Amino acid sequence: MTQAAGEKSYSKRQKTVNIVIYVILAVMAVIWLLPIVWLVITSFSDQMGPSASFIPKKWTFNNYVRLITDESFPYWRWFLNTLFVAIVSCVISTLFVLMTSYTLSRLRFKWRKKFLNIGLILGMFPGFMSMAAIYAIIEWIGLSQSLFALILVYCAGAAMGFQISKGFFDTISHSLDEAATIDGANKNTIFWKIILPLSKPILVYTALTTFISPWVDFIFVSYIMKDNKDNYTVAFGLQQMLERENNAKYYTTFFAGSVIVALPITLLFIKMQKYYVEGVTGGAVKG
Repeated sequence: MTQAAGEKSYSKRQKTVNIVIYVILAVMAVIWLLPIVWLVITSFSDQMGPSASFIPKKWTFNNYVRLITDESFPYWRWFLNTLFVAIVSCVISTLFVLMTSYTLSRLRFKWRKKFLNIGLILGMFPGFMSMAAIYAIIEWIGLSQSLFALILVYCAGAAMGFQISKGFFDTISHSLDEAATIDGANKNTIFWKIILPLSKPILVYTALTTFISPWVDFIFVSYIMKDNKDNYTVAFGLQQMLERENNAKYYTTFFAGSVIVALPITLLFIKMQKYYVEGVTGGAVKG
């Protein structure tokens, strides 16, 4: 009877703990979702400037229409600029990261450990610390205020983010490489035809992270583009709507633009979430 009473008491305590955890998670979810809900609701407000009301008095699609029709802020040009830079940077950066990661995972060469340590240390420093030097180099090679300058900036240091993908490749059995080598395959063939097809989770994870970075970047765009309005990306272009002289007229239009630019990356992440998680946790063939 004593044991049964103890088990019953433990079961009650466990249920109480679970309820408390669920309540905490629910509160955190509301806190996290509230700004997003507010952003979406405000994008349909009929008022142009800031409002003290959470719920709009009148609902309208005018803010979304203005994004298309207002020539003062060429939103769709900025959107296409962002899409172009993000896609090109994603493809190049993903290749750089995966090839570097596989090399560091499989090959043994002099200075390998030191290179790993240097890469880890450099990754601790934020990229914007080198903005002045980067801009000087870009201006020297004649790419100032161009979209290709942004692509160069995003891709140049991409390979330094090899840590997670290298850890993933470490979990793939080396026996696959050995068997392929016995059959006459070289390292290049092994990587492209054997290892990479087995690495869909880390491929998706790397592609998502390298796509998101230029998609949301504000700092480098503002430093490189300066006043070249036609080559702005969405992140920097939308910020111009909140300047003092534009805030009263484009405040709610800014929210509409934010909703549109958030949709592609949100849908992409939802679609690829399974592979994203597997890429982080390392769901590969182990040996």
